[in-house]
Amino acid sequence: MKISEKTFDKVFNLFLFLIGITLIFRKLCTVFLIAFVVFNLLFFRKIKISKNQLPIMLLVASPFLMEILFFWNNDSYALGLKSLEKSVSLLFFPIFIIGNYQRIQFIKILKAYCITTTAIMTFFFVRFIVLDPEHFFKYLNGNDLWEMGYVFADSIGIHAPALNMHLAFVAFSNLYFLFEASKINHSKWSKIRDLVLFTLSFFFVLYVNTRMALLATLTGFLIVVYFQISKSYSSKVIFKRTIISLVLIASVLFLFIQNNPYMKEKYSTQIFSNMDKIGKLDEIDHPELVVYSSFVTRVSIWKSAWELSLNKLPFGVGASDGKPELVTYFKETNQVFLAEYEFPTHNQFLDFLLKFGIMGPIVALFYIGFIAYLGIKTKNAVIISFFCLFFMSNLTDDFLLRFDGIVFSGLWISIFASFWLQQKSKPMLV
Repeated sequence: MKISEKTFDKVFNLFLFLIGITLIFRKLCTVFLIAFVVFNLLFFRKIKISKNQLPIMLLVASPFLMEILFFWNNDSYALGLKSLEKSVSLLFFPIFIIGNYQRIQFIKILKAYCITTTAIMTFFFVRFIVLDPEHFFKYLNGNDLWEMGYVFADSIGIHAPALNMHLAFVAFSNLYFLFEASKINHSKWSKIRDLVLFTLSFFFVLYVNTRMALLATLTGFLIVVYFQISKSYSSKVIFKRTIISLVLIASVLFLFIQNNPYMKEKYSTQIFSNMDKIGKLDEIDHPELVVYSSFVTRVSIWKSAWELSLNKLPFGVGASDGKPELVTYFKETNQVFLAEYEFPTHNQFLDFLLKFGIMGPIVALFYIGFIAYLGIKTKNAVIISFFCLFFMSNLTDDFLLRFDGIVFSGLWISIFASFWLQQKSKPMLV
């Protein structure tokens, strides 16, 4: 089968875009993933892998390779294969994307991804208002705001923290493009479009309203602002851009908080309430109502996961047995609330420690830390912000357990690595 280089490049980048925008729809994303793999297998000869690329590919594939290395440790090989299936994209992405790194159009893919994802979220928000006005107006009137983001995310078919991780990435990327537009002689309407995209994407982060995603979003904003003003030599330009950015961010945040009193409680008293009940959540009256999403619940889970991990060193319990073993431990230690709701580890480093033993958190640290390395090497604010987002998200969640978290990280790390390799391959100016 023959195909021109120009056509191959277009189709290849189109697949990356389609996988990116459908990450919040698992079944549709899986279809595009399979099609992407088949397409690349058909034209496998176009892949060029050098010795310099191989370590990068192995690093991106490391969580998948860990599952293979410790496959023998699963109690059930059938469940082990099911766990392995979720992370198999981490094998294909580095081979196909980094193997074709010169074809990657990073900025174009990112821009199209941000515009389309913001448009998709706008559609689903309007759809939520039309099809579920009872919930929408209940939240608009300030009732049951604790459930708002989760109900909205459920209407799309995705878990709220996972959705907000994607939205956070879109929000600080939109701010990046808003700055970039100000440096280029774009039309007034283009600048207005970028302003609207940024405002909408930040609003959606606030509406879904998960704590770590909001913190990561604000961190990303600061990184983008810092990088952009550091590139400007005019103090007037620096001052203007900083003030405009901070005023815009503060205004959206202020208006949302004013109409959402629950945020004040959620981000103040609720976070650190009942910290004296770590490991003793059943002593709280109706813990499912009082501390379900509080920090004390996370710490109680981490405490149990740490204790169980120490008992299972040096090789852990196996990739498919992490959650079942943890739930069993909840029952053995009479933690009824945690056992009833079968909480996972909610920390990627502890999750890998429990599953794979000593090597687990080391691999997780290298996998996530590599994003920071790429950001520093490319001096790109979006990549550094992505590292902060994924690192912070995995401190209170375990996104390498989830299809959307695995594909999300594997896709973008491979694209970031390709962008870095492109920069390295450019001839040095003498």
